[in-house]
Amino acid sequence: MKDLAKIMQQAQEMQAKMQEAQTKIEATEADGVAGAGLVRIRLKGKGDLVAVHIDPSLLSDDAEIIEDLLKAAHADARTRLDQAMDEAMKEATKGLGGGMLPGFKMPF
Repeated sequence: MKDLAKIMQQAQEMQAKMQEAQTKIEATEADGVAGAGLVRIRLKGKGDLVAVHIDPSLLSDDAEIIEDLLKAAHADARTRLDQAMDEAMKEATKGLGGGMLPGFKMPF
């Protein structure tokens, strides 16, 4: 029964850390840039678009160029946000995944 109590305690610790990570992820923002900074996009948390900046010098260009730069900036922001989220999850689960249950692996 001591093992069950230990597992339950570890599960509660993991739940608290996961909630902490979730809160941190929701507050995380990432900027993506394209065209040497002419287009910037900011994403928050789970991918919510927070801001878009298009340098006025681009506004006279072909719309297709601006569209491509927006897509590139979004992809860059998404990559940076994913990296920040991965780091937050690693920090939150540090020390929990290995000793919980034999063969148990965290899903991330």
